[in-house]
Amino acid sequence: MTKVLLSLHVLAAIVAIGPVTVAASMFPAALRRSDRPAMATLHRICRVYAALGILVPVLGLATAGAMGVLGSAWLLTSLFLTIGAAVVLGFLVLPAQAAALAAPAESLPARLGMTAGLFNLMWAVVVVLMVVRPGSTTGA
Repeated sequence: MTKVLLSLHVLAAIVAIGPVTVAASMFPAALRRSDRPAMATLHRICRVYAALGILVPVLGLATAGAMGVLGSAWLLTSLFLTIGAAVVLGFLVLPAQAAALAAPAESLPARLGMTAGLFNLMWAVVVVLMVVRPGSTTGA
């Protein structure tokens, strides 16, 4: 069962988080070009895949429970960063994208680029922690 949960967790991360990271990164450039159709599409991708992204920590916690590593520092750090990334996406990136669609402003592309970069960096660290698992005793 652990292998099934781990596979579903990894698939959910690739399918759900991948599109959000790409779309959030592309949005500031579309905003600079004033490409409203692209902006609307990228914002919709971010919203839809952010909702699907909820599966990632849910499946991750189920996998960690099955592996018996729920108290591991690397897992708790990853969970903290995942929550942080969700907060950045939900309270900074998505509202700024919606505001840009409503009324583009000169300062928004730089701010959106920074917040999307922060979101992406947090996920990159989570991926490294999931692969390296410092102090893990699971043998991988």
